Amino acid sequence: MRTSDVRLDVKLNKHICSRGVRNVPTRVRVRIARKRNDDEDAKEELYLYVTVAEVPPEGFVNLGTKVLDEDD
Repeated sequence: MRTSDVRLDVKLNKHICSRGVRNVPTRVRVRIARKRNDDEDAKEELYLYVTVAEVPPEGFVNLGTKVLDEDD
């Protein structure tokens, strides 16, 4: 997405470490949002915010890409 500033959500970090260091999840569904940087001293205008996405009980089967507007 042409930005080098990537920020991870705390919930994503906890989800990855939930089963310990040796038994990390093999698949993690993430949601990536591009947001404006409010800091005036920032090098880049935009940054990426990565959060964990909720997975339905039936698993990863037949899930597709869903494009959301910035208003959502």
